[in-house]
Amino acid sequence: MEKTICLLPGDGIGPEILDQGALVMDAAVKKNGHTFHYTKGLIGGAAIDATGSSLPEETIAACKASDAVFLAAVGGPKWDNLAPEKRPERGLLAIRRELGLFANLRPAMLLPELAGACLLRPDIAQKGLDLIVVRELTGDIYFGEPRGLEKQDGSRVGFNTMIYSEEEIVRIAHVAFKTARQRRRKVCSVDKSNVLETSRLWKEVVTEVHKEYADVELSHLYVDNAAMQLVRDPSQFDVILTGNIFGDILSDEASVITGSLGMLPSASMGAQGPGLFEPVHGSAPDIAGQDKANPLATILSAAMLLRLGLHMPEEAAMIEKAVDKTLADGYRTGDIMEAGKKAVGCQEMGKLVVERL
Repeated sequence: MEKTICLLPGDGIGPEILDQGALVMDAAVKKNGHTFHYTKGLIGGAAIDATGSSLPEETIAACKASDAVFLAAVGGPKWDNLAPEKRPERGLLAIRRELGLFANLRPAMLLPELAGACLLRPDIAQKGLDLIVVRELTGDIYFGEPRGLEKQDGSRVGFNTMIYSEEEIVRIAHVAFKTARQRRRKVCSVDKSNVLETSRLWKEVVTEVHKEYADVELSHLYVDNAAMQLVRDPSQFDVILTGNIFGDILSDEASVITGSLGMLPSASMGAQGPGLFEPVHGSAPDIAGQDKANPLATILSAAMLLRLGLHMPEEAAMIEKAVDKTLADGYRTGDIMEAGKKAVGCQEMGKLVVERL
């Protein structure tokens, strides 16, 4: 099998971690006789510096011509003073829109090898943490119009529009229910329907779609309660379904309680065309170029790319098992370091995972 993967290193630690993710992925597919071809594109701050745009047309074309897109991270303080529409993060929003990536899947799992790094009380952590946030990605307040900054009666005013159509809610609800069928068959839909009209429509439509999935249990929570429940007892959740802004916040909360953002992958999928796969953490410019970054979230994103993007579950499982074995053998980067473990850098961690393939 031959496939083309578009690599988007981005900013900060992005190039370092993406090198290791691609290294591990390539080793896994070659082991089973497949050939991957790689192209590279500019995005984020690196693209602004080189072209003046956070998402050049050349990058869009390269992504659309690929079978999957592998992204590292964008942004950093270097570009903080740019106008909002010119900042690196706009490139990330734009590529999601260009590729029609409306569903973001963020698993949060507490690996036994990292139980000591969990931020929850031991009695709560012992119950386990294995959930996935299914977040709508191209609607809601991040994309709604009108938006802007202006002066009204001599005072500055900022405004954004929270908006969802029935069709947008239907398609993400189907993704959540289908995902639940591959797991423990439980979906918790999160909204703020006691206050927001958008959320009232969300709840009504999700309930209607659920009629097609009688084998899946559906529950509803307000977003403030859901945030509390994630800390109080995350074991109660299987699939969390929610909109763009709530999903952004809850998925970060779910991931960080496992102990490190450096361990968690994500996938963004559309109805057709290439998916985009990336770690959930940011560009960490404070440690860029120092070989300190944890590449495991990126390596696990490569596993998601293979499983969900290219339908190669065997190769995906190989990578996941190699990561588990590397951790079981006691190797740690700084963010997940524990007493008695062996400290390694970004490149060494990638090399160790390849060896265990």
